[in-house]
Amino acid sequence: MLQTSINFLYRLPKATLKKYKRFGGYYNYQKILNGNKQMARAAHKLPPSVSYADGLPIHFLTGEKFIHQTLFCIRSLIKVSNEQFHFILVDDGTFTIEISKLIAAQLPEATIIPLAQVTANIEKHLPADKFPVLNHKRKVYPHIKKLIDIHIATPHTWKLVLDSDMLFWKEPATIINWLKQPSQPIHMLDCNESYGYSEKLMSALSNSAIPKLLNVGVIGLNSSAIQWDVIESWVKQLEESEGTSYYLEQALSAMIVGDTAACVLAENDYKVNPSLADLESKANILHHYVDLSKEIYLKKAWQLIL
Repeated sequence: MLQTSINFLYRLPKATLKKYKRFGGYYNYQKILNGNKQMARAAHKLPPSVSYADGLPIHFLTGEKFIHQTLFCIRSLIKVSNEQFHFILVDDGTFTIEISKLIAAQLPEATIIPLAQVTANIEKHLPADKFPVLNHKRKVYPHIKKLIDIHIATPHTWKLVLDSDMLFWKEPATIINWLKQPSQPIHMLDCNESYGYSEKLMSALSNSAIPKLLNVGVIGLNSSAIQWDVIESWVKQLEESEGTSYYLEQALSAMIVGDTAACVLAENDYKVNPSLADLESKANILHHYVDLSKEIYLKKAWQLIL
């Protein structure tokens, strides 16, 4: 009870004030939130983006908070490429009837992997009695669903997974070429190394060198190469040694890739945390709007896709 009171009366307000300060104060932060609401409404008015059953497969983990961003990301890709894509949307546990209707209208022929199927996949491939750590993490750390739920759906194929908070400005030739013939992992480069764990520990556990600056905004892995019993052990040992981390999913992805050859997307073409100047010039192929770039994403960037 005391700890709960401390969190409510001190830590939460302190964290909230810090967040406001980082984004230019309370009123500017409200403008950013309002931009997100406008984007959500605008998603219903986007032209349909057709998904093709035999198209190049792209996966998203999405749901109530992110479906509008998913639709804008897809629409931006459709605008810059004549390729045919197959969009696979995995329910993060928050799908509603309205979301399903929106997907049907905006993404004709897209594949939806519903929560019931996700749950069945978990019970089949990662039963709680054998994988208690991963089952617990899915409940308290939603980011790990992007790794688990997508890769156990069809466990023997290469999969490209995109974050929703991204927009394409030019055709992503490297990504398209990878999709046509995947043979090694593919990933973006981060603007700062964000694993949440020491390279020494990650390397020791994975018995491999750790790639520098891996970012999972764009991440392609071979599902059949993921050893879930090993991932279970990694998570347990990482957290026992150095605690929990918001970046756990990114750390695990870096450990999976390890020192194997990978297709690393050029950081000046596929840019994480772009600036306003980057947006205005549109010199990059893809923008991944993390951290402070959320402001230009939610106040301005998405409107350029309309």
